[in-house]
Amino acid sequence: MHILTLSYEFPPIGGGGAGVVRGLAAELVKQGHSVDVVTMGFRGVPAEETVDGIRVRRVDCGRKLESKCTAREALRYVVRARPVVRAMLRENSYDFVHVHFIFPDGLVARAEVAPRGIPFIITAHGSDVPGYNPKLFFRLVHPFLTPSWRRVTRSAAAIVSPSRTLAALIEKAGPGVPVHVIPNGIDENRFRPAAKRDEILIATRLVERKGVQYLLHALAGSRITWPVTVIGSGEYQAELVALNESLGRPARMAGWLSNGSPEFKALLERAAIYVLPSDFENFPVSLLEAMSAGCAIVTTSGHGCEEVVGDAAALVIPGSTDRERCIRELRETLEALTTDRDRATALGARARRRLDDNFAWKAVAGRYVELYLRHPNV
Repeated sequence: MHILTLSYEFPPIGGGGAGVVRGLAAELVKQGHSVDVVTMGFRGVPAEETVDGIRVRRVDCGRKLESKCTAREALRYVVRARPVVRAMLRENSYDFVHVHFIFPDGLVARAEVAPRGIPFIITAHGSDVPGYNPKLFFRLVHPFLTPSWRRVTRSAAAIVSPSRTLAALIEKAGPGVPVHVIPNGIDENRFRPAAKRDEILIATRLVERKGVQYLLHALAGSRITWPVTVIGSGEYQAELVALNESLGRPARMAGWLSNGSPEFKALLERAAIYVLPSDFENFPVSLLEAMSAGCAIVTTSGHGCEEVVGDAAALVIPGSTDRERCIRELRETLEALTTDRDRATALGARARRRLDDNFAWKAVAGRYVELYLRHPNV
């Protein structure tokens, strides 16, 4: 098949969702399909290039940060991507269009793809679904966008959710919209279990709901002697740095590192324990990376994190449910794992087996192809 993919985030910009777009597209190319991608441009990155066999076209929207897209930049992308997509649809015979992110890319698809009768699906990634992101901005904006959001989702052949957690929110916001659950995937050979050191790692966007503050409080006054590294940047970074200082620097704040960098790879592969104490998640790719590296994982229950790790991690209650209990459980769990290296090793091995069995890109891409082929126009 000849597939057009629309995604405003594609490496080197964006977070886990961008990596999912690239990983899926690369696997589809390996399986014999051809994939074109339209995405947002970034300074120093070619406007057109071929990456992993994927033909990438980048639209200049004045994006300033690799890790964050502003509302203005997203709107500019919608305006500027439309004529690019229109021209590509005119010049190529695409069998299918795969859209990532209901907003902003779904707006482009509804305006340019739907009128041409080409079937498209949308993979949702989290903050593009009402009720997912608790930030005030999203709580204020989503009610105004709901009518447009429903028009976009109803124009798609199907909506894909990486988790049952997010699927429930999609069904609540748009009753009757067909939702399919297909997990995110990962190149299972990108990170490999290495000789583990007595180190703890967390790598995430530094926003409040990721729960890094709970980890810092758990470390303060604990019996944990292992060094702890926090990788990431974001709008909550200054508060976390200040908190870390006030608590006696229980962690090293390493700032942002590309997950494609040798330094990131070395830190992840040698860390014995990986922590992600999020309040709420859809399907965090960072956990797949930690599972791939054979880390013993400590994360939170009751949402997408638990769906990813299953019984291959130690679970604690989210801080949004009970802050003090979350901190206490984090402290107790980490103290137990750092004093019982055999248990940590066994937990890491179980995580790696779960990844191999469920989340390798070959299997995930196969499920997407099955979904593409359900539509008679393909």
